[in-house]
Parts: sequence; structure tokens; C-alpha cells
Amino acid sequence: MSRNGYKVMDSDMHVIEPADLFERYLDARFADRAPRISRAPGKRGGVFLFEGRRLPACDVDNPHRMYGMSGRTDEATRPMRERGYDGPSQLEAMDMEGIDVAVMYPTVCLYVPNGLDGVDGPLSAAVCRAYNNWLYDLCQTDPARMKVAAMLPQHDPKEAAREARRAVHELGAVAAHMRPNFVNGVAFHSADYAELWAALEELNVPVGFHEGTGAAYRQDGSEFGDNRLMLHACSHPIGMMKAMISMICGGVFESFPGLRAAYLEANAGWVPFWLGRMDRDYALYREWDAPFLTRPPSEYFARNCYVGTEADEAELRYTVDAGGGRNVVFSSDYPHHDSEFPESVNEFLRHDDLTDEAKRAILWDNCARLYALE
Repeated sequence: MSRNGYKVMDSDMHVIEPADLFERYLDARFADRAPRISRAPGKRGGVFLFEGRRLPACDVDNPHRMYGMSGRTDEATRPMRERGYDGPSQLEAMDMEGIDVAVMYPTVCLYVPNGLDGVDGPLSAAVCRAYNNWLYDLCQTDPARMKVAAMLPQHDPKEAAREARRAVHELGAVAAHMRPNFVNGVAFHSADYAELWAALEELNVPVGFHEGTGAAYRQDGSEFGDNRLMLHACSHPIGMMKAMISMICGGVFESFPGLRAAYLEANAGWVPFWLGRMDRDYALYREWDAPFLTRPPSEYFARNCYVGTEADEAELRYTVDAGGGRNVVFSSDYPHHDSEFPESVNEFLRHDDLTDEAKRAILWDNCARLYALE
């Protein structure tokens, strides 16, 4: 396909899960505890009910405030909404944007099950299996172009390792999806996660971290309550900064040098500052707090990490200039409220402050390397 001569791989395209997903796909043993999706016909937003909680835990009384779009984007997605965001409509959206290959991330399942603490491991794993099986079926519309990012149960890292292996071997998943938050208070450099990181390294698939504003536990920005402007501005980049420092300065990439991680939908402008901050503090405190590291944090980032950018990120040039752009991948964020669909690729190509080489790398080469689809 290509758009204006550029091949395009979307690192983070979203699906909209149908209201009856868990009725159809969840193991019958958990039917009485199944997540419930409640939305008006033809709408992408709504309220998700799970374990006695309403999710997202903000804007539940005003979903239009959360999911409203520009008139252009809302009209462009109308045919997809009317068809229930099925597989063919997902492929149609890719064609409209000029996207050759897309890796699919969730919407409802940004919150269910990993937006709650305290969910028992078997239930969390069952919910993830149900979602992953449904996503696999959706992607069979065109498996060469539509790729599975399998959701993992963060409430039980051992179950997460098992589900990662199943999803890759049986469903052809090219990535594992997790929230950047420390679910149940467990940081990513905890020994609890070692089996999962070993499995992903062996499977040669990355972990794609993706935040969702409105988790039921306290996330970054929760102190601002229902002020979505402040909550949303905080939750995505600050959550990613914490996830990244846990994995870099906590020694995950030292122990698992082949592991790749993507920090998605938080844009990329924060990266030069964060790498500089980590490098300076590493020089000050490494003898006491990180004697197991063999290189400064910025070098682990260059080897192991990727960050997502979206079409309208005006600050992208500074991140590309600082690191060469080798670790940045493109995301359309279709069909979420802050997407530029159907103009995401065109708007990205209007960056007159990026070279053609940088654009080609961000739109295809970097993403192909991240997901081992070269």
C-alpha cells in the first residue's frame, strides 16, 4: 500500500471490544464474575463493570466527555461504528489511513482486568485469555496486516508468562500488552516478574506498555479527581517514566539483554529529559543503589526501548535530534478520542522538521524491528 511512498506500520492501533465479548469467550467457570460492557448502540465509549467496580473510574457519568472526537474524525468513523468495529471495518480504517500493518491494542481491556488491584490470578488470566482469543479471531480478517498484542494478567506474573507463551505459539501474537502501573504494588524489577521477562526474551516478542486513564487504583494524576485535563496529562507520561526507570535502573535489561519494551501513547518529548535525569543520578548513586548495572541508563534505552509518537507531536524533533530517532515508533491511536484519524499519517508526513530518513524509520523500520517483523 504505502502512503506517498512511505510504508507504514502502526505500533498502537486500537480495537473496540463488543459488548458480548466475555459472554462468548470467557471460560464458563467464571461466567458469574465476567466483566460487563455497557454502551449505547453505535458508541465506542461506555461503562465497564468488573468485580463490583465501574471502570474507567473517571467520567463514568459523562462518557461523551471522555470519548468525544472532532467532527471530522467522528464522521470518518461512523461506518466503523455502525458495523460494530468488526474486522473488515478495522481493515477499512487501515486503508483510509494508508497503514500497511497494524499491531492491535485494547480499549475496554486497558481497564479490565489490570485496571484493578486485588483480582485473583485465575480470573485475571481467564479474562486475558478470552480477550486474546477474541482478538485473534478479529485479526483473521487479514492476519498478514492485523497483528495481535496479547494482554497479560498482571495480578499473577507466573500466569502472565504462561499466557505469553500460549498467545505467541497458538495465536501468533507479536507483542504482550501490559499497563505501566505497578498492579498490586509490584514493580517491574521485582523478582516476581523474572519468569515473564525470561519468557518474552526467549519468545522474541516485546512488552508494549499502554496506560489507560481511569484505573480504579491510585494512578498518576488521581489526586486531581474528575478533572480529566490534569489526570490525562499526568497519567500517561508519568506512568511510562516510572515503568521505564523500574526496568532500566532496577536491572531488568541488565538481566535480560534481549528483552524489548515499548512505551506507547505517551508521546516522546519526555524522553531526552528522563534519560538525562537518570544518567545524572546514576553517576551520583550507582555505587549504593545500582552496582549491578554495567552501563548508564541511556545506553539501556538505546538497546532495549522504544517510545510511541502520534501525528501531532510538535516536540518530536527534539527527541529525534537527541537520539537519532532509532527508538521512536508511529501510532495512529485509532479510534480513540485524541486520534487524528483519518489524517494521522498525512499529518505526520507534514513534519517539515524531520528528514525523509527519520520519517521512514519512524513509520516503518523502527516498528518492524520492535515487533520482529522485518
